[in-house]
Amino acid sequence: MAETIYKIDGSHETDGVDKISKTKRKQQMHELQDLGEELVALSKDALKKTPMSDELREAIKEYQRIPTHGAHRRQMQYIGKIMRSEDTAPIVEKLKQLKGSSTAATALLHRIERYRTEMIAKDKAITQFLSDFPSIDAQPLRALVRNARKEAEQSKPPKAYRELFQLIKTALESPADMNDANGINDKAIEAEFNDE
Repeated sequence: MAETIYKIDGSHETDGVDKISKTKRKQQMHELQDLGEELVALSKDALKKTPMSDELREAIKEYQRIPTHGAHRRQMQYIGKIMRSEDTAPIVEKLKQLKGSSTAATALLHRIERYRTEMIAKDKAITQFLSDFPSIDAQPLRALVRNARKEAEQSKPPKAYRELFQLIKTALESPADMNDANGINDKAIEAEFNDE
């Protein structure tokens, strides 16, 4: 939006330069500060994978080292200042990817838990799992389920319970069964197991 200059006689002229309103500038600075807050909350590994200048990366590391609240506030303002000259589009894209992969990982864990719980509760669930993932060897799976049931009954440490989790996780993540796994959704699993 070009700035319009009004003269006393009622005429006006534009200087041809796009000026951003003060409100818009404040809004952009708050967005940058929010983005900065997301960045300082990242783990060291995620921070390394996020594209940004070395100056911004060092400012974020410094923020994470600072113990006091007042210093945090000042450092966050400094991070915001650095980010004004930073290209934020790649940073925003990487944060979206990290959030998406986190959501997908959580969904996978819930799915594994559901399979494990159902297999321990019902034998039909084991059969269903083996039909959904034919590359899994039935004998070790059935042995793990049997041992997990015994551990639960005898209040023993859950060794087989954990091993069963890893076996299911391997099955769900294996590329050979990805086509089978993609056709199954959580509601279908629940409906299948709740039929009994």
